[in-house]
Amino acid sequence: MNKKEIAEIKKNFSDDCNFFTINRVVTAFVDAEKNIKCKTNQLYNIMPQDESELILANLKKTLSGKIGSNLLEYPFPKNAILEGGQQQFLWGVLKSKLADEEIVDNFLNTIVEKVEYVSTYSIFTAHCTYSVLKKTKMDEIDEDSDSSDYNFIITAICPVNLRIDGLIYNEEQNAIAKKESTDRIIELPTDGFLFPLFNDRAPDVNGVLYYCKNAKKPNTSMIEEFLGCEFTMTGQNEKEVFHSILGKVVGDELDYNMITKVNDKIQNYIDQTSHETEIATIDSQKMNSILWEAGVSQEKLAELDRVFEQATDKKPLTAVNLVENKTVVSVPSITVNIGKGGADKVKTQIIGGRNCLVIALDDPEISINGLEMRFVDKKPANAPAQPAPAEEIPPAPVSETLDDDSAAPF
Repeated sequence: MNKKEIAEIKKNFSDDCNFFTINRVVTAFVDAEKNIKCKTNQLYNIMPQDESELILANLKKTLSGKIGSNLLEYPFPKNAILEGGQQQFLWGVLKSKLADEEIVDNFLNTIVEKVEYVSTYSIFTAHCTYSVLKKTKMDEIDEDSDSSDYNFIITAICPVNLRIDGLIYNEEQNAIAKKESTDRIIELPTDGFLFPLFNDRAPDVNGVLYYCKNAKKPNTSMIEEFLGCEFTMTGQNEKEVFHSILGKVVGDELDYNMITKVNDKIQNYIDQTSHETEIATIDSQKMNSILWEAGVSQEKLAELDRVFEQATDKKPLTAVNLVENKTVVSVPSITVNIGKGGADKVKTQIIGGRNCLVIALDDPEISINGLEMRFVDKKPANAPAQPAPAEEIPPAPVSETLDDDSAAPF
């Protein structure tokens, strides 16, 4: 799914949209011993509004985040369509529209069995229908056109945390008192998925869209064990691979200027492709162009194709996972954060044999710990007094005419 397709589903994932319907909702609570303590399965339109709005918000959250980072599309392996494969399993859940209790119970039990989770959690699953209207040549929805239905299931896995508040205001006693009871609060989802995909504005059963709140730590058990897909690199893994490639190719040219230039070049590439529907990726050829523009020598770039292929197995890297929003310079006990537009005010320099970070401070108003300070040229209190400058002695007048015998010896 590209950016436009995800944005279209997310935009219309609302009770206010006339083309979108949540049909049935299944909820379940799973304790720390992996027991399903309670389960509900009901029509969405008969649920209390305050409850249904919260469930809708949790489900919609699984469509949030950056594509390639928080939202990852996984294709099913070829054997997943066979009997017992996860593609076939999810297709059966979709076709049941969550109305078959045996299929729903099997679905929930499979999640509990295969997904590893660090705490108690809740499962929210909904069967939804989105009426897909055709678009005009101007890429606008034609509300007078015939529609086709995109039926899908969407699932959110939400942690449940025990909340113990120390003091509360007790209205009955009109007093501040210790809270006697505890609450199990359902938090926003950490994992989720959507099946089938919405590709070319039509259902695509050959893959699934996985959501993870923490892009650095996706739940691989959900991806591999429950969804039956092959886990690929996380955004953090891609960044580490990218750093490794730079280190091996650029080598001793990888100084402050080179690092910030490469980051800026990739960011410019992301900005230039932001209007495109497909997410920006960087293959060996694109990286060669970026490094060349950043000043890497052609001699070093001769090794790039081989290093890139070994590090990525010829798979492109997601551009958004490779850039930093700010430049961070770190040494033991000191960290300097440099925001956008500030990288060119910083340089590295060897002064008196020591490696130094030099920052050009153009603004005379500087604050430290919130206190404004100014640079004052102060002499040390115990500095020796400087001798008064010697009185200038005017040069002797030079005769306008000199004989050869009286000429200066130089």
